[in-house]
Amino acid sequence: MSDEKPAREPIEEDARIDALEARLKAARSREEERNRPSVQGATESEKLGNRVLSYLLGGILGGAVVGWVIDQFFGTSPWGLLVMLFLGIVVGFRNIIRISSRPPE
Repeated sequence: MSDEKPAREPIEEDARIDALEARLKAARSREEERNRPSVQGATESEKLGNRVLSYLLGGILGGAVVGWVIDQFFGTSPWGLLVMLFLGIVVGFRNIIRISSRPPE
């Protein structure tokens, strides 16, 4: 059985297959380059969102800490905390409104 010649000859390397593989590789690399995110780091909207969050949290937490300290020194609990917390919220929202009303750069 092994003495018989096979009905088909083995397939030789075809130049067309090599060319197709090279074209596929080039197309994949172009596609990866096209789909790669072009922006490095944070965008302007992300920066603005982080600023808004920091103003809001900073106003609330800053007012709460200052109010708590006033209550501890003067014994006005809970009025110093409430008043300063309210002022911190007002200042935080004022800063947010101020940066949101500016025209984009």
